[in-house]
Amino acid sequence: MNPVYEKLLKCYESIQKKIDFKPEIALVLGSGLGDYGETIDIVATLDYHDIEGFPISTVEGHKGRFIFGYIQGVPVVCMQGRVHYYEGYAMSDVVLPTRLMKMMGAKVLFLTNAAGGLNFDFHAGDFMMITDHIMTFVPSPLIGENINELGARFPDMSDVYKKDLQEIIRGTAKELGIKLQEGVYIQLTGPNYETPAEVRMCRALGADAAGMSTAAEAVAANHMGMKVCGISCITNLGCGMLDQPLSHAEVQETADRVAVDFKRLITQAILNIYHATRQ
Repeated sequence: MNPVYEKLLKCYESIQKKIDFKPEIALVLGSGLGDYGETIDIVATLDYHDIEGFPISTVEGHKGRFIFGYIQGVPVVCMQGRVHYYEGYAMSDVVLPTRLMKMMGAKVLFLTNAAGGLNFDFHAGDFMMITDHIMTFVPSPLIGENINELGARFPDMSDVYKKDLQEIIRGTAKELGIKLQEGVYIQLTGPNYETPAEVRMCRALGADAAGMSTAAEAVAANHMGMKVCGISCITNLGCGMLDQPLSHAEVQETADRVAVDFKRLITQAILNIYHATRQ
């Protein structure tokens, strides 16, 4: 058996022994949104440490657990803390949680992150709905022997961030009176921030926001047939765009400042997506 698939099955079996819950929507909570999980109607929690073979997040502020419960009646599984490629894990481990959430039953993957803005029209604290991504600078999670049980060898990528979900999120932001930018997200390796020259390169490639996660998870989810959507919280502008250095503290501070609106947007978007996809 493919060792990546064998590890995935072991993790899934470990979860099944502990949790009896079928989510409809999977939510990955990025920096500044970790405490969102505390606001849902929690049925069960499961620390990553308690899942056999599961990769453990080492990023400060990431709690490292699955939360199972309901957002106003919608059954969800939330990741409080994701695994990043820059932590030294293989890309197959980075996307293992995404694959597990699909196996649990989730049909929709809602990705969130903190990202650096590359578009001069963006400001710290803006929200950007992801319309597409660039992942050329990190390995694809599909490299290696294809796991036929999960999806096709050469999956189409023309509609990763589903346009119908984009329309729902767009309408939700308007309904709530929350400003919503739109754009292309580029995933880079990290953990260092980009140099001014790299920021100029990313902008020349057509990226509007840069980060160290998300796109690989979207590729793995798309491979498995999940519907994907995503929102970035723009916590700062890229290096060289403003005359000031970047710091993780600034990222966290901005994410915390706009957390209330981010939570409102995500909650209502999940409700609207759930009801729309069940019709």
